[in-house]
Amino acid sequence: MTVTITPLTGAHADEVLAIYQAGIDEGNATFETAAPTWAEFDAAKLPAHRFAALDTDGEPLGWIAAAKVSDRRAYAGVVEHSVYVHPAARGRGVAGRLLAALIESTEAAGIWMIQSGIFPENAASLAVHARAGFRVIGTRERIGRHHGVWRDVVLLERRSPRIS
Repeated sequence: MTVTITPLTGAHADEVLAIYQAGIDEGNATFETAAPTWAEFDAAKLPAHRFAALDTDGEPLGWIAAAKVSDRRAYAGVVEHSVYVHPAARGRGVAGRLLAALIESTEAAGIWMIQSGIFPENAASLAVHARAGFRVIGTRERIGRHHGVWRDVVLLERRSPRIS
C-alpha cells in the first residue's frame, strides 16, 4: 500500500475527525466520548507537528498530532501526542509512518520528549510505540472513569537521542 505523509490541514478535517470518532467508538483509544469540532482540534494541536497519512487517492488513512504539555518554559521541549488510524488501514504500517514523521518534526524543532497515555488494552498501539522507541514509564491506575468503569493508563515517552 502506498502511503504519503503530509501536513494535516483543514482540508482533511472531516476525514480526520471521522477517524478520531471511529477510535472513540471502539472504546480503547481515549477517555473522550465525542470527537471535537475542527476549530477545537485545530486550536489544541501544534501546526508544525501534525500529519495525515494519505492513500493513493488522497484519502486520509490516519493522523498524528502533538500538543504542548505545559506553558511553563521548562517544558518547552515536551509534547504529548495522539495517533489514530482508520480501522480498514490498520496493520499496514500507517501508525509507524506517522510516528516517524512526528519524531522527525519534533527533533528538528528541538523537542526532546514525546509522551503519550495509552489504555493497557490497546496492545496494538503499545506495540507500535515500542517499535518507534517509546518506553513505558509507568501505569496510572484507575486514573479516570470511562463509561462508568475505572480505567488505567500506561504512560509512555520517547526521549530524543539527538537532543541533549
